[in-house]
Order: sequence, then structure tokens, then C-alpha cells
Amino acid sequence: MNKTVFKGTCTAMITPFTDDGVDFDALARQIEYQISNGIDALCILGTTGEAPTITEEEYDEVAKFSYEKIEGRVKFILGSGSNCTKKAIEKSKFAEKVGADGLLVVTPYYNKCTQNGLVKYYNDICDSVNIPVLCYNVPARTGVNILPETMARIAENKNIGGIKEACGNMEQICETARLIRGKTALYSGDDNLNLAMLSIGSMGLISVASNVAPREVADVAKLYFSGRNEQAVALQERLLPLIDQMFTEVNPIPVKKAIELIGLGTGIVRSPLTELEKEHEITLRKALSDFGFTLKA
Repeated sequence: MNKTVFKGTCTAMITPFTDDGVDFDALARQIEYQISNGIDALCILGTTGEAPTITEEEYDEVAKFSYEKIEGRVKFILGSGSNCTKKAIEKSKFAEKVGADGLLVVTPYYNKCTQNGLVKYYNDICDSVNIPVLCYNVPARTGVNILPETMARIAENKNIGGIKEACGNMEQICETARLIRGKTALYSGDDNLNLAMLSIGSMGLISVASNVAPREVADVAKLYFSGRNEQAVALQERLLPLIDQMFTEVNPIPVKKAIELIGLGTGIVRSPLTELEKEHEITLRKALSDFGFTLKA
């Protein structure tokens, strides 16, 4: 199998903001919260990190800051995808230089491309660096879907470390798993499908909900990999009401409000995202309280 980045659970980290910029104090607290609660990897500046509204200067600062704070204690994955291959290559080279253990590279968005274009896009990026590249398939956001046969072609590149699969179609995911088995790793990009994907050979989860409950989300995979399947199922089912609340509005609006409510940072999101609507905050508060969190007033 091609080299990959991690096994277990990776948190798709939020980027905490103040009204003026990145809240680095809150980012440091959140990194420590994640590591101290047994998470296996951290993905910085992906979708949940609001990468599309991060300036180039902020991207560099957040990447360097995160590397220094993580200190090699868990795997450090940096988002470096773009709808421009040249820009994605530049970001990927920077990420490698900063010290990232791997890259999360989303499919091109808006201008889109063909399936052949996807193969070339990932090959061009992989051939520019010497660290593993995780493909990120999230067609609901990008308008581009990595089909199973295409992923099998992409997996031939020695620097492909796996695919974060968030297409939401289990039939497609099962076929992708079959075609890439033994070549590269499959990861779930959907908290709700974590156990289902572990059952077909997933190496783990890149999670939104673990921003809030890293210990419990990470324990699902740990229980599963140790053969304690019934306990893994019970824990996943306990998590489901909380997971559902993470997606009442577009990610990361709800999870950032949750972080604020449990006292780890602010709920500030950048325009065009907006603050969580009041009716959704009510249900989020209930889910957090029911899970055992003590909330800010």
C-alpha cells in the first residue's frame, strides 16, 4: 500500500477568529484539548477551518503556528487544495516545507474538471512533493465527484496516501473501497458514516464532531480496531444526536457555536457564513447538555 498519514481519528480543526483576525490563543487551547483527549491527527485549514476565507498571510501564519504547537505529538495534515493546480502545488510545497506530515487536497471547485482532469490534477500535485496526499471528495461542495474507477487510477501514484470520502453515497464508497484496496487508504469524511466505513476497511475518520468531543469520537475507532465492536456501536449511537447537531446548518457554523458554548473559543464565522440561527442554537444546547457538557450561559 502507498504510504499514508494516520490510522484512527483526525479532527478537521476549526479556525477560531476574533473580529480582527485569527485567535491564536484559542487555536493553541484547541490543539491542546485535542491532543490531551487522544486524537490521532489534526487537519488544519480544511473546509471546517474556513480555508476559502483565509488570506494568504493568515494561511502561512496558521500553518507555522500549528506546526509549532503540535510539536510532532500527533500527525499534522494541512489543507492545500485549490481550483487552480498551480496554486495547489505552491501551497503543497509550502506545507511540506513547514513540516506537514501530509496534505488534504480537495477536488477543483467552480471551474470543475473531467475525470481525466482529476487524475492529472492529483498526479501533478503528488509529483511536486514528497509527503502523502489525501484526496478529498466532497461533491456537494465542489460539483466534482471522484468516481471509483478514477480513484483507482489516482491511487497508482506513489504519493497518494488515501481518500477522504464525503460523497455520502455508500454504494459508491463500497466500490471505491474495493478498487483501491491494497493500494491506498480509505477515510470517512462523514461522522455519521464512520462505523459503516470502518466495516468495509476504512483506516479512520476525518471528523467535525471531534472538535467538540475528541475523546469519544476517537474511541469509536479505537474500540473497533481492538475488536470491541458492540462497544464501538454503543458509543457511536451515543454520539449521533451530537453529530446531527453539527450539521443543522452548513459546516462549520454549528460546530463553532458549540466550541463557544463549551468555552473553548468564539463562534465567529467569516462572511458569507452567518451566526447559527436561534432555533438551532436551542437544539444544539440540548444535545451538548445531554452529552454531559457544562455550557456557558
